[in-house]
Amino acid sequence: MTGASALQLPIILLPIGVDDDALDACLGSLDAGTPDGTRIWLADDAQASPRGLAIVERWLQRTRLQADYTRRPRPVGEVAHLDEMLRACGDADVVILAPDAQPLPGWLQQMVACLARDASIATATPWCNAGEAASWPRLGEISPPPADFERTARACAGMPPAHPELPAAVAHAVALRGSARKRAGGLDASSYMSWYAALIDLSLRLAGLGWRNALCETAFVARGGEGLPADGDMDTINARWPAWHARLAGCLMEDPLRPYRENLTRIYMDIGSPEPQRQLFQ
Repeated sequence: MTGASALQLPIILLPIGVDDDALDACLGSLDAGTPDGTRIWLADDAQASPRGLAIVERWLQRTRLQADYTRRPRPVGEVAHLDEMLRACGDADVVILAPDAQPLPGWLQQMVACLARDASIATATPWCNAGEAASWPRLGEISPPPADFERTARACAGMPPAHPELPAAVAHAVALRGSARKRAGGLDASSYMSWYAALIDLSLRLAGLGWRNALCETAFVARGGEGLPADGDMDTINARWPAWHARLAGCLMEDPLRPYRENLTRIYMDIGSPEPQRQLFQ
């Protein structure tokens, strides 16, 4: 996908982290699994090391994506930095990736299709090996990233798109509908220090306005581990959203997404591979 068609895709926002190896893997996965010409903004809140800066520079010289890189002279904090990025994008749809994310082939097209299928979806979250409620193959567990990205991506693409509800979007990767985000007022950078907690808060505000936080079961974005809240962030969530933990606990105990998870496992096993990953399902 190139030229005018790529302009229909959302802007990818990638805040740069401090893990150089994760950044290198993320950029490599983006090149391998994202349509040529896709717009991506690498935004550095004064986090990248000299080695990280060198990785970004080399990648910018060779990538086929339409990439921009910015670096702040001094850090303002994760949430404030992301909020600046979102406000700069206006009411455009965006996809925010975690700095250590590894998108699988076809991920962006599937997330765009998810938003397009249901106008009430404000956030779309793909499967992840460390995605809490959106985890696969097991709910709420951190599994290794898939050894066969292509096979996993094919299995996800074979899922019937139903886009069930999530308790909230999850921070490994999330597509945000620009009009919904603008109506909800963006991120609360004055109350939260972590993107993990600020995304929960935004998701719950969106749900209160009648929007949906959906699973994009046809896409997968791998990650090295789960995101974490900053000190005090969950106290703020508990005070502002007293029903949140009960809602999340109910999802983890009842597992309403279990049929989707099991269906993805069946499709994955039926596809076959030269090197089967049956250890994932023991």
